[in-house]
Amino acid sequence: MHEKILVVEDQQDINELVALNLESMNYQVERSLDGDSGLHHALSNRFDLIILDVMLPGIDGLQICQRIRANDIFTPILMLTAKKSEADRVVGLEVGADDYLTKPFSIRELQARVKALLRRVAFMAQEHVAGSYEDAELVFDDLVINKQKRQVLYREKHVKLTAKEFDLLLYMACHPGQVFSREQLLNSVWGYHHVGYEHTVNSHINRLRAKLELDSANPKFVLTVWGVGYKFYE
Repeated sequence: MHEKILVVEDQQDINELVALNLESMNYQVERSLDGDSGLHHALSNRFDLIILDVMLPGIDGLQICQRIRANDIFTPILMLTAKKSEADRVVGLEVGADDYLTKPFSIRELQARVKALLRRVAFMAQEHVAGSYEDAELVFDDLVINKQKRQVLYREKHVKLTAKEFDLLLYMACHPGQVFSREQLLNSVWGYHHVGYEHTVNSHINRLRAKLELDSANPKFVLTVWGVGYKFYE
């Protein structure tokens, strides 16, 4: 079955161009021209990838991204933005986007990003299937991370994490005691395209601590290794 992609872009010519070139790669494409219909499609159908413009009539792309993640939908999201400032791109990553392209972009670059995101999803799915049920849960004292359900329990209470917060926590928890630099975490969890945005790792670490630690100033699980980076539990 061909992968299904949703394109939410209000500029008709760009919307059609993106769809046409993705269809030439044998992807199934659905299109929306405004934020409200794009959000409706994203929440009511299953897609393998969502390509989402930031500036849209109605609800904007950042709000759509937040709503998608708030509904526990982990479909990869590629943001399209005409904004060039670093702050705008960081906001996109922090609300749950997986990658971004700044307009104007080349079709070849778009196709490469789409392929990379779908490959990463396929790889994670294979890893999930290959994993045994015995290691479906990671347990660290009163913290339980369920890989299959993408759920976290702390002291028997559910902890609400964003998709990227969970990905970051899971990656570190799979390597307890190992020290990672911010660059390594950014590359492994967000992907190599985001080199230069290491501070988004800091903000995610801070949010994890606020949700997981009894005392975020003296963390038990997400630890800082001064001058190097971070590690999980020991």
